Amino acid sequence: MNDKLIAQSDLFRGISPEEAAAMLHCLQAVERRYPKGALICRQGEAVPAAGLLLSGEVHIVQDDLWGNQSIFSRIGPGELFSEAYAAVPGAVSLVNAVAAQESSVLLLSVSRILHICPSACAFHAQLIRNLLACVAQKNLRLAQKITHTAPKTIRGRVLSYLSAESIRRGKRSFQIPFSRQQLADYLCVERSALSAELGKMQRDGLIEFRKNAFSLKTQE
Repeated sequence: MNDKLIAQSDLFRGISPEEAAAMLHCLQAVERRYPKGALICRQGEAVPAAGLLLSGEVHIVQDDLWGNQSIFSRIGPGELFSEAYAAVPGAVSLVNAVAAQESSVLLLSVSRILHICPSACAFHAQLIRNLLACVAQKNLRLAQKITHTAPKTIRGRVLSYLSAESIRRGKRSFQIPFSRQQLADYLCVERSALSAELGKMQRDGLIEFRKNAFSLKTQE
């Protein structure tokens, strides 16, 4: 178990590594490993615990009845996922949490975070504040995805996403965390149409790209 990563995660921010390690037993922490492509949380089922990603990569995706897939977000090491569903007893997940790579996940009882036991540690209140901050951050990400998928054209969606990534990173050249298919799923467009539009945008002098590396250009 990666104690250093756990202590540095958003959930345990402001809590010492020693205190974080001591709290894991109280939170019924269990480490699980998942091969690439494995379902960690299944759409349509209750979520018994939140996941703290220790290694690998997890995608939060939604599948409709016709097999269409939409990527909601990408989870990296140190990030929490499925915490909102786990916080509501019996709540059914509307999304899948899928291991995009071989991944190690620390499963945590959210009810143990929200309900302070008589022997609560001194940092439990900080843990609750951190959990609230994690949930708020996820809401902001979802709002951003809605913004990216609002434009009616593929070009509008691509420009919205790349512009936001450029602002977030503070530079015009960067790598995105998605493959071409994953980006298409995230923006809710067809891959072939996305690839064609990216080629047009490059010819029009708006962007330069190679695989998942992009540079944004300003027209003179």
